[in-house]
Amino acid sequence: MSIVEINGSFGEGGGQILRYALAFSALTLKPLKIYNIRAKRDNPGLRPQHLTAVKAITTLTNGEVENAHVGSTSLIFKPRERLCGEFEFNIGTAGSVSLVIQAILPVLLHADCKSRITLRGGTNVPWSPPVDYMIHVFKRNLRLFNIDIDINLKKRGHYPRGGGVVELVVNPLREPLKPVNIISRGKPLSLHIISHAVKLPHHVARRQADSALRLLRSVIDIEYSVELETYPPDRDPHLGPGSGILVYLDTSSGARLGGDSVGEKGKPAEVVGEEAARVLIEDYETGMAFDRHMADMLIPYLFLARGTSTVGVARITLHALTAIEVAKAFIPGTTTSIQGELEKPGIITVTSPGFSS
Repeated sequence: MSIVEINGSFGEGGGQILRYALAFSALTLKPLKIYNIRAKRDNPGLRPQHLTAVKAITTLTNGEVENAHVGSTSLIFKPRERLCGEFEFNIGTAGSVSLVIQAILPVLLHADCKSRITLRGGTNVPWSPPVDYMIHVFKRNLRLFNIDIDINLKKRGHYPRGGGVVELVVNPLREPLKPVNIISRGKPLSLHIISHAVKLPHHVARRQADSALRLLRSVIDIEYSVELETYPPDRDPHLGPGSGILVYLDTSSGARLGGDSVGEKGKPAEVVGEEAARVLIEDYETGMAFDRHMADMLIPYLFLARGTSTVGVARITLHALTAIEVAKAFIPGTTTSIQGELEKPGIITVTSPGFSS
């Protein structure tokens, strides 16, 4: 089988292109050569958190990998088969659990049996979707494709200590994914807020939620729920302090939009809540069905679905355009159309022969 070559400096040019290239290589069992890895970053090459995704996918495919070490700007990956069952991967300190889930999910969906994966690392860390988003928004939107997974949060892990534990349960597909055609979000149905603070006072979670709710209800005045997660000091199992918030919106289209923010030392709780609310409001006001984060997360599944899918996204991101180019390299016979400008609302159409293992 001929090797697929990917220029890692294309488009977004960061760790995301590596994760999607690995995901599609594992899924299709096509060998991969990727070069110029993270070439546009100040510290180019593989970082420890990227190596975890490489090692996880190598394990799940009984594969071989060459040149996988910190600082490497190229690697060759040769998958052999799609394994399933029970596995555990330690991402280390506060590497993002959510980003590893994005990388390994496509291959697990096309394995022969159910899988249960335990991931240890960061659940709420900067520059990646919090596990709350994966549970309440990502998982819910994948249901539109008839994808059946579960993501269970066992313990949170924040930067820099990490220590989070998440369980991913994947039921394999029995037939190709069905296409999804949802452009506009339709009517707002209900708002939901999940605010947490660990190794911190209860009022931090409350203030995050209150500030988000005030801003949200000034624009979207519908029924809402608020969930606070805090722990008494003597019964808090977490390694270090941290906080965060997810706000999400159910809509009549069946799609769910979300916005999130993570707490940082010196950042007032009110600012954390307002940041998450502002992201959701901006995406809500575009009228599109899916938020800016789902724009790139949807791409693999649009290519794996048989037929034509058309989705409206609040923002056409460079991440999404990069994911499309990677997918095209592995799934031949697909056509794509993008209506809209970069960083503006738009419509993504993918016509694909689909994929079945």
